[in-house]
Amino acid sequence: MTATPREADPKSFIKGATGDWEVVVGMEIHAQVNSEAKLFSGASTAFGGAPNSHVSLVDAAMPGMLPVINGECVRQAVRTGLGLNAKINDRSVFDRKNYFYPDLPQGYQISQYKSPIVGEGEVVVDLEGGKQITVGIERLHLEQDAGKSLHDQHPTMSHVDLNRAGVALMEIVSKPDIRSADEAKAYVTKLRTILRYLGTCDGDMEKGNLRADVNVSVRRPGEPLGTRCEIKNVNSIRFIGQAVDTEARRQIAILEDGGSIDQETRLFDPGRGETRAMRSKEEAHDYRYFPDPDLLPLELQADEVAALRRDLPELPDAKKARFVAAYGLTAYDCDVLVAEKEAADFFEAVAKGRDAKAAANWVINELFGRLNKEGKDIGSSPVSATQLGGILDLIASGAISGKIAKDVFDIAWTEGSEPAAIVEARGLKQVTDTSAIAAAIDEVIAANPDKVEQAKAKPTMIGWFVGQVMKKTQGKANPQAVNDLLKEKLGI
Repeated sequence: MTATPREADPKSFIKGATGDWEVVVGMEIHAQVNSEAKLFSGASTAFGGAPNSHVSLVDAAMPGMLPVINGECVRQAVRTGLGLNAKINDRSVFDRKNYFYPDLPQGYQISQYKSPIVGEGEVVVDLEGGKQITVGIERLHLEQDAGKSLHDQHPTMSHVDLNRAGVALMEIVSKPDIRSADEAKAYVTKLRTILRYLGTCDGDMEKGNLRADVNVSVRRPGEPLGTRCEIKNVNSIRFIGQAVDTEARRQIAILEDGGSIDQETRLFDPGRGETRAMRSKEEAHDYRYFPDPDLLPLELQADEVAALRRDLPELPDAKKARFVAAYGLTAYDCDVLVAEKEAADFFEAVAKGRDAKAAANWVINELFGRLNKEGKDIGSSPVSATQLGGILDLIASGAISGKIAKDVFDIAWTEGSEPAAIVEARGLKQVTDTSAIAAAIDEVIAANPDKVEQAKAKPTMIGWFVGQVMKKTQGKANPQAVNDLLKEKLGI
């Protein structure tokens, strides 16, 4: 990775015993390509199969078996490159990256080195307070995943599961443009959102479908880049932030004690809150890259790339800009709504033909709040967009108050009924009859003469009366009608 100019933000500096230190982070994201078959074989990529049940003769590296490129994986890589505003290379080459692992049957990995399928691009990352940074993309290349070694199945032997061996990965390499743990987390969050919108990777970090190698170095502000250490296979956004902070502080402590940083590969242990040395960092020459003799160079036609570009969906930044312009929402609300494509689609279905700001408030506060509380995602919401829209329609027509609407939402969530039917069956319709409201007000006034005198002296006391009347009417009275009639009867 090569450095790109970026003015340092003193707020992101880490205070050491001898002064400020700047953290410099670059990321290598391994994203599993959404494809039913592997990169060079027809074996299934389905998750959760019995060990070694999704392995072809090619994946097992049987003699005489030759790789055949999966065209869908190529298209997915190109679509990802287009979504990252990156250069699509019309000619790329697959190389053999030589190293031995028990779960890599060939003894080499088919990857791309000097001629990747995608060149330089960028990701615009939103930070707290409305700040944005641009993280440069160095390259995106296709490569095979390895299998998985299992060390807890037998007391004296390790087992190997090759189901993942040969699964297509996109390795997305950033430039060292990230300057803090928070920026690192925000970058991975935004990149995962883009991949999910494109449909090129599901971003499921628990299954290992998206994982990060995090390169961390520190330097005095304004000085050249320091020696970096690579933290391998970090599989959660929270852990990425912790790993950056932990490794940066480890390096600072060594440098302030007069030591030097060894370039190496490390592992992050979240339980102990530390990084541990894994091996010395390999360089390109250690892998003895050379073009794979079984695969011809990959050549893309301009019309193929153009067709993929035309079919791209509306991406998060464009959707956010449209939401701000079309619906008059705040940038913050739009960030929340577009973070997941399914959530944005849900909001638009609710907002269609209705007050968009009210729709956003209900989706963000009531719906997302309940989903988070119960550990559900938008796809498993018990309340549909049609049901939530129905609740908004009942509020807009004056049939129910905002308070009653929350009760209706809760019933719809637990019972699945339609909002209008809930209101009708349970007698929740708002009382708009002024004579009924006036009678309730008269009762409250008659029972509280001392409060009446206080309210006349201090008009803000009217809120107490509103509360009492709403309580007496079981929350069914129209709040505005209550307020207006109280002012009239109290003479304030």
